Amino acid sequence: GRRSQLLKGLPATTTVEENAAAGVSVYTFNVTVSPLSSEGVAIPTIVNSNPLTKAFDIEPKGDLEYRVVTTGNPVLDYETMPKSFDLQIFVEDTTGRTDLNILTVQVTDKNERPVFRGNMAIQTVVIYVLEGTPPECIYQVDAADPENAELNYSLLPAPVPFLVLESGAIFSTKELDYEKDPHCYFLNITVTDPDGLSSSRTVTINIININDERPYFTTKQRVYRIPEEQSPGTVVANITAKDPDDEDSSSRLFYSIQSSDQYFSINPSTGVLHVTGRIDRDAFPLRLHPNISVIVRVEDSPSGGHAREMEITIIIDDINDNPPGCNPSTFRKEANENMTAGTFLLGLRNYCKDIDVDPSNNRFNFTGLSGFGSNNFALESTVSGRLVMTESIDLENPANLGVEVYSLTVRVQDIACPNYSSKYPFYISFDIFLCYIIYIYIRIKPVNEFFPVFSNLSYEFNVPEITKVGSSIGRVNARDKDWPSSVITYSIVAGGGSRDYTNIFWISPTKGDVKILARLDYETTQKHVLTVQASDQEKTATASVTVNVLEVNDEEPVCSPNFYSFQIPVSLAVGTNINGFRIECQDRDSDPRSFRYFINEGNVNNHFTFSPSAGSNTSRLILASRFDYDSGLDTNWIYRLRVYITDDNLLSARDKATYLIKTGTVTLSIRVIPNPTTVIATTPGFTVVTKRENLYSESAWYVPFVITLGSLLLLGLLGYLGFLLATWVRTRCPPAGKADSAPLIHFTFCLSSQTMTKLNTVFDGEARDPVTGKMYEFNTRSGARRWKKSNEPLQLEPAVQVTPSATDDSGQGTDRVEASSQKKPSEKRKEPTAETKAAAKPLAGQSETSGQDGLRLQKQKEESEDRGLSSSAPQGRY
Repeated sequence: GRRSQLLKGLPATTTVEENAAAGVSVYTFNVTVSPLSSEGVAIPTIVNSNPLTKAFDIEPKGDLEYRVVTTGNPVLDYETMPKSFDLQIFVEDTTGRTDLNILTVQVTDKNERPVFRGNMAIQTVVIYVLEGTPPECIYQVDAADPENAELNYSLLPAPVPFLVLESGAIFSTKELDYEKDPHCYFLNITVTDPDGLSSSRTVTINIININDERPYFTTKQRVYRIPEEQSPGTVVANITAKDPDDEDSSSRLFYSIQSSDQYFSINPSTGVLHVTGRIDRDAFPLRLHPNISVIVRVEDSPSGGHAREMEITIIIDDINDNPPGCNPSTFRKEANENMTAGTFLLGLRNYCKDIDVDPSNNRFNFTGLSGFGSNNFALESTVSGRLVMTESIDLENPANLGVEVYSLTVRVQDIACPNYSSKYPFYISFDIFLCYIIYIYIRIKPVNEFFPVFSNLSYEFNVPEITKVGSSIGRVNARDKDWPSSVITYSIVAGGGSRDYTNIFWISPTKGDVKILARLDYETTQKHVLTVQASDQEKTATASVTVNVLEVNDEEPVCSPNFYSFQIPVSLAVGTNINGFRIECQDRDSDPRSFRYFINEGNVNNHFTFSPSAGSNTSRLILASRFDYDSGLDTNWIYRLRVYITDDNLLSARDKATYLIKTGTVTLSIRVIPNPTTVIATTPGFTVVTKRENLYSESAWYVPFVITLGSLLLLGLLGYLGFLLATWVRTRCPPAGKADSAPLIHFTFCLSSQTMTKLNTVFDGEARDPVTGKMYEFNTRSGARRWKKSNEPLQLEPAVQVTPSATDDSGQGTDRVEASSQKKPSEKRKEPTAETKAAAKPLAGQSETSGQDGLRLQKQKEESEDRGLSSSAPQGRY
């Protein structure tokens, strides 16, 4: 409903000629503007065409005037494209009004030039014709007229052996010869339509030469002469040939050598004959036959062409190309240092020769003896080459000292002028001659002329007697004047032994270090005298070595007795020499006044001391302070004293820090015997002190594992043994009713030298103390005593069974007293109070075996039954 008439001059029909170029105007039209539009209109566009094409476009021409033009893509072709196109033109103004109309464009035909088709349409055609080819069609020209009109073909220039037919076929008119006719023809082919329009193209015809002629040699020389040992690439001859087929150009010939030859080769293109292998006139077969025949062949084709052959001879001339050579080129000889002058050493002529064929080239001589020490040697003559000594050589002479090998050089030189500089670059040039060099190494063998000599006639070493075994105590040294210095070996040939050891000393065979193999003892031997031998494998020398053993305090004091055990009463007076005990000490390396005595262990409350404490080899044991058991100050009844005896009494405080001090030990066991009326308020006890030192290292990870595993296995074994023991006791023990007839079994373990004993003693007797007048109770068997209380009646001792306890180190034993199992249940057993408990010490000689105690108990039981007593007599023993 908004469409309006905006396009003026449309719809319309117009024409355009085919092949129109781009930008050719086809039709012009105007566009009207709506009164409501103030901005104008957009450029009209071709929105569609029938058939579809991009050959047209719209361009503005002026104010609201537009034209339809050709785009040239594609170019309009009347013969191949549609003849008419309907273009739909669309326009729209700013108010949204639109208009659409159709412009019909008709394409008109135009007469066009003929066109070549095929290869001639895109390139210049080149035709190759073999010479000798008979007349025939060699090419067909392909052309056409866009209007399908008949075409006419023509060929220029006219005087050529070719023609073109009305069909466009090009024919040759004769058999062509490459050697006589031109090798190339250029033909201008023209095609014309009925209206006279034409097109032209050029056809090139090349005549191909064929191989129809044999080549021939142009070189006339047949014999050549060259010297031997020419370097590879040296030109021997330049062989030339021609081919009639190539008279007007360079001949394309191929050269080769037909005979099998290892010395020469020929360039296949140029015919240059050159050396490729070494030509040695002095080697076989050229040493006998110096002429080489070579057959050269020339061909005009690598294969299957025409060929011709020619034989040439090459004569090899000998040159002085081989210097005199020696095998070996290096000689090594030996000569003693005392060899006389004129001694023959080496004949060089026997090892050298020159292999040149010509006698004038194989003569040589020996010259130029030089090198280090050459003044000691000479050549008898240049021809013989005999090397002799001119003087004797002494290696010990300062002029020759250190010289063991002489390096000589001799020149072996051709007499004739040589010609081998490039062949043997390692030869040395002297002026215009080249010389072969012989190297001669003469080793002067040393002769052992001198004896070894020690640096000292005798050696003296001072060695402390405590020196560790294996320590070096000194060194001996010997040398001789021979050069080079001989290897000296050392050995001990005499001395150095003792009563206990065959060899106390050892000497290093190569260095001469003297070491000790056993501990030295000043108290046994103060000096050792050794005889040391130095040998250079042939000659020997000896020296005396004195080893002085220096005294060191390495002996500890030895005392007698070193262990003693005795008893003392508790009331022993202070200052008393205990039991008259004294010790006597000896020291093999110390003065008796150097002894010092002190008690290091066991002297609780310092009750004991030694007098004198220093300055004598004899000392007595003195009671230094009284015992006080009543107040509880003293609790030990047995004292184990460890006495240290040192030999440092004569040393100052500064010397004690640096000198070696030895210590002897004496162990004393002292038992204190209480008074008969002494009441021990407390039960003596014992203390088990376990001292452990952890030496575990982190690296010994397996130690705790092994200990733990072993402990577990031990605990398991002990448990199993306990189980077996309990089972055995259960099977052996009688019933409960017969317990009175079975002895009680007690197990007592000794834990230390002191045993804690709890006494339950029955006192069956009383008496008056004559000193104090007090009454005391006692056991008639054991002798145990206690002060009697005024209100306590005398106890009757019931029947008891005694089990002996383990005995300590001093022979002391304890018994446990048990009440008889036959006591009536209604009787009340009176337990002893703390005041009735007392500790007593056994008398010497009262200890008996457990078997004797058992017999005594049995006997006492039978006696009590005979008497019919309700309670047995005391049977316990303490």
